[in-house]
Amino acid sequence: MANPRIKQKYLNDIVPALKEKFQYSSVMQVPKLTKIVINKGIGAAVADKKLVDQGVEELSLITGQRAVSTKAKTSVSNFKLREGMPIGAKVTLRGDMMYEFLDRLMTVALPRVRDFKGISDKGFDGRGNYTLGVQEQIIFPEISIEKVNRISGMDITFVTSANSDEESLELMRAFGMPFVKNTKED
Repeated sequence: MANPRIKQKYLNDIVPALKEKFQYSSVMQVPKLTKIVINKGIGAAVADKKLVDQGVEELSLITGQRAVSTKAKTSVSNFKLREGMPIGAKVTLRGDMMYEFLDRLMTVALPRVRDFKGISDKGFDGRGNYTLGVQEQIIFPEISIEKVNRISGMDITFVTSANSDEESLELMRAFGMPFVKNTKED
């Protein structure tokens, strides 16, 4: 199987550009994308257990890799939630599958968002990781609208080896993430 297009772009274009910009002494210092974690919380699963199975199935369709259900870590009596109850779904992508998903996210899924003007650059955590919230799972072409019982969102976390948010932002921009252009500087 050939290398994904985004991986080739990273190796051939992004690494030299970031090495030059941040004055790294070695290409090994250049930040890289290590994994993408897609997480879907399904709060209504407390009442209906089949929703977790549907969430796992949807994430598996979107990513091409089997998703797993996540379980509640603590009990919350107000939400009728017990420790160990299935409450969501997640999948972790690495390697070529990660680059393929990133490519599909940027070229196919995000442009299908209604009134799309770009994604916020406020989702960085201070350690070089970026989290993006998606409101509807139907932006992915793998999901058939007729089969969807309820519209639900998901969080997509991009874990990088960057040491700062600035390095991570430059890496994500170089990949082609459509960040909102700020008209005024703070």
